[in-house]
Amino acid sequence: MSTSHTFLAIWLAAAWMMAAGWAWQWRKNNAGIVDVLWSIGVGGAAVWAALAGSGAGATRAVLAILGGLWGGRLALHLWRRVRGEAEDGRYRALRAHWHGHQGKFFAFFQFQAFLVALFAVPFVAVAANPATHVGWIGVAIAVWLVGVVGESMADRQLAHFRAQPANRGKTCRDGFWRYSRHPNYFFEWLHWFAYVALAVGSPVGWLAWSGPLVMFLFLRFVSGVPYTETQALRSRGDEYRRYQRDTPMFFPWFPSRHSEDT
Repeated sequence: MSTSHTFLAIWLAAAWMMAAGWAWQWRKNNAGIVDVLWSIGVGGAAVWAALAGSGAGATRAVLAILGGLWGGRLALHLWRRVRGEAEDGRYRALRAHWHGHQGKFFAFFQFQAFLVALFAVPFVAVAANPATHVGWIGVAIAVWLVGVVGESMADRQLAHFRAQPANRGKTCRDGFWRYSRHPNYFFEWLHWFAYVALAVGSPVGWLAWSGPLVMFLFLRFVSGVPYTETQALRSRGDEYRRYQRDTPMFFPWFPSRHSEDT
């Protein structure tokens, strides 16, 4: 299957999946399902690109395993939150802003389908790689492990903090959250460099750079940090403003001296 046909097939499948997700959120009044489906879609796209690609078998097998495991872990984590908690504050604010307009929600879900296809571009580049570079596969696995394990640890640290009644209304500063306000986003971004390594030698290997580039732009400027911090300021006010002042936004680094005293 050609690169363009693989991209279109992924987009079409994602569009159908997101249409079903839109119907689900209408019934349940919870748009958080879109994040679950996005993770499933992108992870599934890695597997599909590996199966449909014409590149080296070993490289495509590693792609399917890494992309599939990443998407499955993230989807399961997000599903537990969607199933067990009220609608995320970001989507409640969006629902209020749109006055519950389902046409706008449908367009939003379909935009997420397009993003599934967009984030599948690095996978298509990897799947077209005719070479098997053992060294670069090793680099890819190492980067993937750091990114996925780091994100998983950050998710668990936050979940453990939020589960304590005494922490209601407070900001997590445990573990990685002491060194970055969004360590889960940082490790998520980092993991995309694994596919850049796997694409070394591909005739369209440069396309793999779209993964970390587009992910950083979305996390930092569009749907990640801005929405999360707006919601945190709305719910935690000055307490979160102190956290903003003391702790790096994205890239982990040591907190300010003032933070050490809090």
